[in-house]
Amino acid sequence: MNSRSTPNPQASIFNSLRTLMPRIAGHPRVVRLGMSLWPPFWGAGIKVKRIAPDWRSATVQLCQRPWNMNYVGTHFGGSLFSMTDPFWMMMVMHSIGPGHIVWDKSGEIEFHKPGRGTLSCHFILGDAQLAELSTAVATHGKATRWFAVDILDEAGETVATVRKEVYVRAKGRSPQAA
Repeated sequence: MNSRSTPNPQASIFNSLRTLMPRIAGHPRVVRLGMSLWPPFWGAGIKVKRIAPDWRSATVQLCQRPWNMNYVGTHFGGSLFSMTDPFWMMMVMHSIGPGHIVWDKSGEIEFHKPGRGTLSCHFILGDAQLAELSTAVATHGKATRWFAVDILDEAGETVATVRKEVYVRAKGRSPQAA
């Protein structure tokens, strides 16, 4: 039997994984687990607690550890921003549909009080927000929209507000033409 007629088990496994990975990689549970174990999040103490099956909400926590505190013993501001970084973009990307390109365009953070202990934020992508983006993209070929989320301490008080500007355009249209 020559090498051409012998099935290659490695190629078979690779082909199976290649078709399976896009299906599971986009599943909210897999993304939640992967992001919680992702070294930048894990090292910063960031845990993705929940991503809704429809990608319309997410909950994230930031646990205080000695290595993620700033000079004065409160949460490092970069970790607060990091805990919010990909979620609006990912939620819009999975909710608006495959015919679109979605990117974070800009972001800003406003600190209200020092953050101590476990902090959390809850993202909710509403129907009106999604409809506004879809209409703007259908009309103009592209759109941007600002989203905001509050980072709360264990008492429910706002530690910081993070705003992210998300860019969406229809696939197949150049950014200049859109």
